[in-house]
Amino acid sequence: MHILGIETSCDETGIAVYSADAGLIANNVYSQINVHKEYGGVVPELASRDHIRKTLPLIKTTLVDANISMCDLSGIAYTEGPGLMGALLSGASIAQSLAWSLNIPAIPIHHMEGHLLAPLLENTNITFPFLGLLVSGGHSMLIRANSLGDYKILGESLDDAVGEAFDKTAKLLGLEYPGGPQLAKLALTGKPGTYKFPRPMTDRPGLDFSFSGLKTFTLNTYINSSKTEQDRANIALAFEEAAIDTIMIKCQRAIKSTNVKTLVIAGGVSANLTLRKELDRLGNSQSIEIHYPSPEFCTDNGAMIAYAGFLRFNKNKQSRLSFNVKSRWLLESLKSPCRD
Repeated sequence: MHILGIETSCDETGIAVYSADAGLIANNVYSQINVHKEYGGVVPELASRDHIRKTLPLIKTTLVDANISMCDLSGIAYTEGPGLMGALLSGASIAQSLAWSLNIPAIPIHHMEGHLLAPLLENTNITFPFLGLLVSGGHSMLIRANSLGDYKILGESLDDAVGEAFDKTAKLLGLEYPGGPQLAKLALTGKPGTYKFPRPMTDRPGLDFSFSGLKTFTLNTYINSSKTEQDRANIALAFEEAAIDTIMIKCQRAIKSTNVKTLVIAGGVSANLTLRKELDRLGNSQSIEIHYPSPEFCTDNGAMIAYAGFLRFNKNKQSRLSFNVKSRWLLESLKSPCRD
């Protein structure tokens, strides 16, 4: 059995094939960074056009890499939401059309469920229930995952997602797009203790996040700084420390309140090395199982969609011809797939 995965929620075209016998056998991602770089952020119309140009050629390349033909596919999984409407429609219409022509199921996947399950791609021994930390450019949330499709959001960002805060802070420091990785790199040369930034919403109970105030604090600090290269690095370090410390405090609260001893981390920010270091320290000190995906599976990719599609296909092989992509889609509204 082979499941094709199509991811087109934002600015990466991700195509992959997951095999029931061999696992992930092909995975390709086309990034639109160069398309959006001059604008300093994603332009939805340009993203949609690029997905239309790249998706079918990338599917053909990926099938060649997997050494299978279109007729060998058992199902086609695609991102139904959340994301940019035009981008989602590009992938969904292609997936539904191919599935109809091949008389196989088209499997709609929630983008965040794909991220949440990404660590299981490489470690199928991870079992439910577990806590999930999703940290990306569009989302910051803590989730209790009880089973496939049964998710309870424990806390989420009330404003900017942490990845968005990283990117916007990088932009004000004059760093190139995409800014998050550039900020983390600049922070490596910062001098610890030069600045002390606030840890937002850690002085009150609960698991919700807020990063817009931290972003504003960083901006004000930068305006009043010397703006030298070293001072920019010091500010980058102070911001990164504050953001990651905030995440760690919330994770510890979630572990204590749920008594769940397995924590899965996913999303683009999960590639941050400082965050991973702190998580490893937490795991070792409190005997918590910490799992995160390889860097190639942290950002948007077709592999996580193919894998989520594989899991859902195993439970329910039904399909529908109509489809309705969603720019917003609550993770808690998902349902566990029923067996045939």
